[in-house]
Amino acid sequence: MNSGHEHTEHAQDTQDAEHAQGPQDTAGRTGADPATEAFVAHRNLLFTVAYEMLGSAVDAEDVLQETWLRWAGVDLGTVRDRRAYLVRITTRQALTRLRTLGRRKESYVGTWLPEPLLTSPDVAEDVELADSVSMAMLLVMETLTPSERAVFVLREVFAFGYDEIADAVGKSPAAVRQIAHRARDHVAARRPRGTVPPSETREALDAFRRAVETGDLQGLVDILAPDVVLLGDGGGVKQAILRPVVGADKVARLLVGGLARVTELSMGPVHVNAAPALALRLDGALDSVMAVRIDDGLITGLYAVRNPEKLSRMGRETALRR
Repeated sequence: MNSGHEHTEHAQDTQDAEHAQGPQDTAGRTGADPATEAFVAHRNLLFTVAYEMLGSAVDAEDVLQETWLRWAGVDLGTVRDRRAYLVRITTRQALTRLRTLGRRKESYVGTWLPEPLLTSPDVAEDVELADSVSMAMLLVMETLTPSERAVFVLREVFAFGYDEIADAVGKSPAAVRQIAHRARDHVAARRPRGTVPPSETREALDAFRRAVETGDLQGLVDILAPDVVLLGDGGGVKQAILRPVVGADKVARLLVGGLARVTELSMGPVHVNAAPALALRLDGALDSVMAVRIDDGLITGLYAVRNPEKLSRMGRETALRR
């Protein structure tokens, strides 16, 4: 594992490269070459594909830079469908990165959670996209193999054909069909039981916040499912729970006993990964982000990301597209 300082520098370098990158700068301008225009037109889609495969915005940006380098060398006269071709490059780069990321996670301190993204409320209007980038769904996809995850994302989220996916993952269409079926069944057994309207999530978060701020232990237990799971991600940089905490009473006591005592702490609503969430601030500075999973009106999952290396995208909205 990199040290926190090294990783933070890497994240900053990635952001600097992102802003300096030619295709990024030419968006909306006339006279750009066809390769640049195609890349810019599909950049948000490519980022979304890479992010859903990796759960990491920093790694997704690296994948996009690698995609651009390869795309810039392609003879466009041989490309029939530029969108599909770009997605194929991105998928292959993301698969390589996903296997590397898996090795990094093995030495990660504590629980690894996806990197939260500040998103605009209108992303929630695309229900399927919002569901696919939710923290809960990204954690479900963590249980898939790299090939299963790539096939699931391309087929179920972006509706690519089996032939197109086969080209992207380097397998036969028949094999892709089998992988898609297996991945679909695996996800169906673990995903949230139904689509939750943002208003319902906001209500649950409001009740959660009031209970924590007032130290109302019973009020907190009432909004938590009996088998609720609390996961924390400090990455070894910030203090966080190292193992899942399970059960409404245990989770409520931990939160009320911990958060309620921090007088400098404030909790405010934000839109993270296309769903309402909470931003926790200490003396006005962002300390952590808490996302939730809701099933049958109760909070069944609490995901607290405190690792500062994963909060760099909370300063500006990230555009997600299908």
